[in-house]
Amino acid sequence: MNIFIAGLSYSINDNDLKDLFTEYGEITSAKVIMDKATGRSKGYGFVELADNAAGQKAIEELNGAEYDGRTISVSEARPRTEGDRPRRSYDNNRGGGNNGGYRRREY
Repeated sequence: MNIFIAGLSYSINDNDLKDLFTEYGEITSAKVIMDKATGRSKGYGFVELADNAAGQKAIEELNGAEYDGRTISVSEARPRTEGDRPRRSYDNNRGGGNNGGYRRREY
């Protein structure tokens, strides 16, 4: 089961997240999501547990719990859908109608 954890302290790392869920069963992966630009935690992460029943128990017991001075929100992770992220446009046409930024000179 893949679990989403929000409201994490910015000082939490992957190992801390893994330690938090260790008592619930075998952890396949634990990942705190980091901001690419700053290298700092975004305040949320994902933990994958091998057993669904253990994952459900972890969600029930940890949702709303205090961890590292913050109240965390724990839920089953939803699969990412196509509409979750805005599409990036590589079309650099920004309009304006000024002939691509060039002015015609009158001589």
